[in-house]
Amino acid sequence: MELEASQVTVRFGGIRAVEDVSLRLGRQEIIGLIGPNGAGKTTLVNALSGFQKPRSGQIRLAGDDVTGWSPDAMARHGVVRTFQAVRLFQGLTVAENVETALLSTGADRSAARAHARDILAYLHLSERADTPANGLNYGDERRVGIARALAMEPKFLLLDEPAAGLNIGEAQELGQTIARIPNDFGCGILVIEHNMALVRDLCERLHVLATGMTLVEGTPAEVMAEPAFINAYLGAEA
Repeated sequence: MELEASQVTVRFGGIRAVEDVSLRLGRQEIIGLIGPNGAGKTTLVNALSGFQKPRSGQIRLAGDDVTGWSPDAMARHGVVRTFQAVRLFQGLTVAENVETALLSTGADRSAARAHARDILAYLHLSERADTPANGLNYGDERRVGIARALAMEPKFLLLDEPAAGLNIGEAQELGQTIARIPNDFGCGILVIEHNMALVRDLCERLHVLATGMTLVEGTPAEVMAEPAFINAYLGAEA
């Protein structure tokens, strides 16, 4: 089973956000989607998750054309994403935020309450379970965003900069947790991330975008040795 973008193009007026990009993500695989700021990474994830309809090309899930499906429909069929800006219910506790996601899958309240605690323990958030969401630091907010996404029982989990705002130790710990998710939850993961040490250690493949187009793809070692990657990505970020 795969989630695929096939020759996807997204434009906003005359601005080319994504141009003729093809990408595939398999179950229990972790790939990194990287590139300079403004390269089109979030736009491509929006297309994969139903938040943006491509101008041309196809989004396919398990071989079926799902181009233009709504975000809700994509989530019900197993494509779940997180956001750079975590959208928690600020008036609820951490546990209640995860319970809400579970209830949306049809779980009853008692089962949702128990499973929410299990997911929070998995993400090392048990001590925050009864904390109001508006009392979290930035790093814990991002972990709760991942917890809510896992509660949706994804087949494919799309993470938009999960380590943003974390220090080196926190990012390493989060990377170790993400690395276990495909085996423990049976889902493929696509990660947008600027932390190169994290994606190098975490991802099996990297897909690099620059100015909306695929620049290079391959294993982390292959990609990071490419002069085009060094010039377009590291040069832009230096």
